[in-house]
Amino acid sequence: MANIKLGYAPTRRSIFSAPDAVKYRGLTADRLRELSVDFVDITDVNDEGLLYDEEGRKKIAEKFKREKIDGLLLAHCNFGTEFECARLAKELNVPVLLWGPLDERPDENGVRLRDTQCGLFATGKVLRRFGIPFTYLKNCNLEDECFAEGIDRFLRVCNVVKAFRNTRVLQISTRPFDFWSTMCNEGELLEKFGIQLSPIPMPELTQAMKDVKENSPEEIKEVTDYCREKMCIKVTPEQLDNVAALKIAMTRLGKKYGCNCGAIQCWNALQDEIGIMPCAANALCNDEGFPIACETDIHGTITSVLVEAAAMGETRSFFADWTVRHPYNDNAELLQHCGPWPISIAKEKPTIDTPVAFDCSGSLMAQAKDGEHISLVRFDGDNGEYSLLLGNAKTVDGPYTKGTYMWVEVENLDRLEDKLVQGPYIHHCVGVHQDVVPVLYEACKYIGVTPDLYDPIEEKVKAIIRGEKVEK
Repeated sequence: MANIKLGYAPTRRSIFSAPDAVKYRGLTADRLRELSVDFVDITDVNDEGLLYDEEGRKKIAEKFKREKIDGLLLAHCNFGTEFECARLAKELNVPVLLWGPLDERPDENGVRLRDTQCGLFATGKVLRRFGIPFTYLKNCNLEDECFAEGIDRFLRVCNVVKAFRNTRVLQISTRPFDFWSTMCNEGELLEKFGIQLSPIPMPELTQAMKDVKENSPEEIKEVTDYCREKMCIKVTPEQLDNVAALKIAMTRLGKKYGCNCGAIQCWNALQDEIGIMPCAANALCNDEGFPIACETDIHGTITSVLVEAAAMGETRSFFADWTVRHPYNDNAELLQHCGPWPISIAKEKPTIDTPVAFDCSGSLMAQAKDGEHISLVRFDGDNGEYSLLLGNAKTVDGPYTKGTYMWVEVENLDRLEDKLVQGPYIHHCVGVHQDVVPVLYEACKYIGVTPDLYDPIEEKVKAIIRGEKVEK
């Protein structure tokens, strides 16, 4: 599970009740603790522990920077001081959650103590004036289900933004010549998003494998023992050792270059060098949260980073091809790849064997487990514009095929097919057994990518984000 740290900045305005603001700053902090949120408080900044003036704002900014917060909660404990909220958010450059507790009715004398909702309207406008993207969670009670859900969703958004802004890709060799669809603009990824590539030639990988074999027999045995326990083995002992050595080598190279994901030229030069497909080794890395994309698909592995972050490590993602239509379900499609999907998402005990398109062993064979709320995602771009394809699917029955696979049904396959062909997308996507669409949709506003829903569900997604009760 990822650890995301919030900066908790409760705010008030002087003309409304300061005691009530202090009361609600405490109640909100207590509720965050109940929800096991890791947050940095500001009780040491002034006697009230509230944001309302410039002197306090400067101290809060210094503290939050020192604590390296990943997101900012602007909790309006009464009307709030909108310009101080905006100044603080501008300086910190992290995702912002704007929220305030539901106001009470006026008292018997007609006096209103907080006017929190009114302040939220004001702060939203000033944040826009400052050019600050923010997430809004509706004016609700601390005990409401939507508050807990909104905090959880915002933490996931923060995790996506943090992962995206710190992505470094281990690029193992060039893309295969035939895969013009997976070309990317390395300079543009760095200039636009700060995403770094760490390219290495194929000989560096094979040398790393050689070093593993010569110097780390215990590590190889640990991996091969795991494979024998978790998989049906239909490869030779030598080939299984190569799977283990490749997995260990890629993991080490990822650490050496400070990478959080990778992409490999999985055919055909690699097979000539090491005698196996890399799929099973990829699967082992993917299960450990170090996603490896096939065919040197840089945009594909970036997609995996986003999806894994949105899922908060609760389940692993899988890198798939859109392949063929279902033989009798007009809205169903086969998601498949040679065999790199994580063992943890398999419906059955996987087998290491030979994939459908190659005469070389080292790929997993397994149908993925069923799911009613699969998310399918693709980060991609061309001509300087980038977007994130987003949508949901559910698994359905379908014919057996080799490799790692699942049959999925979407609302309208014709519409999705057209979107994939028209682009900027290709035949690759990343899936996960969790509905992360609202999280990724909201995260797009912070990472400078356009969300692109392949079903007309934008209003539903927005309703979920703002805390409305929506039927799934």
